[in-house]
Amino acid sequence: MNMKEEIRELADHYSAELKRSIDARVTEMDDDDRSHVLIYAVLGVSESEGKLIDVYQNKGRFLYKYAGSFLEEAAKLCFKHTFSDSRSLRVTNTHGQRPKTFEIDCLVGRDALEIKWRDATTDGDHITKEHTRIQVIRDAGYKPIRVMFYYPNRTQSHAHPADTRKSLQECGRGVSLRRRCVGLREGSHWCGLAWHLERPSGRKDQTKWQAKSTMTTA
Repeated sequence: MNMKEEIRELADHYSAELKRSIDARVTEMDDDDRSHVLIYAVLGVSESEGKLIDVYQNKGRFLYKYAGSFLEEAAKLCFKHTFSDSRSLRVTNTHGQRPKTFEIDCLVGRDALEIKWRDATTDGDHITKEHTRIQVIRDAGYKPIRVMFYYPNRTQSHAHPADTRKSLQECGRGVSLRRRCVGLREGSHWCGLAWHLERPSGRKDQTKWQAKSTMTTA
């Protein structure tokens, strides 16, 4: 089975799981307590429209979940085909008790890739956890690299450059902001550029990373 066939099989799997989850949730919602529609009505939303909003909100949550899982797994599959020794790995949290471990989505040599389809969370707890993850991976002897395919659309989801720089400096890291790519001394943060990624560490020895063309033709 070639890579395109494997991605097609992966897509079929996630598509089936998405449909199963949505169908089950919509059926469950038929028995939901809908007394909250009173508040919808106060705000000018009809009962029928309110029901549709609730249904599509639930559908959307499942869609985002499975879309992200599919893209992240497909990306790992692409790396696996290009770098046969790549693998997932868990490293022990040496900077705290929670979580006990951090997962490296795809380890390619010493490059520790965290693969995200998008990231819309910039709250304090999330940023603190991210700093800890970077420190733990670095201490384990790997180069932390975050690969993100889509940049958040909403302005409130974007970390302000000054805030990002300050928080990283507090962790002993310099940061340079250029376009939508944040580069760390110890690693890299590829935002919205992942479709064009050839080799995380920038070496010129191979360029088999063609995720977008592979997925659109699979």
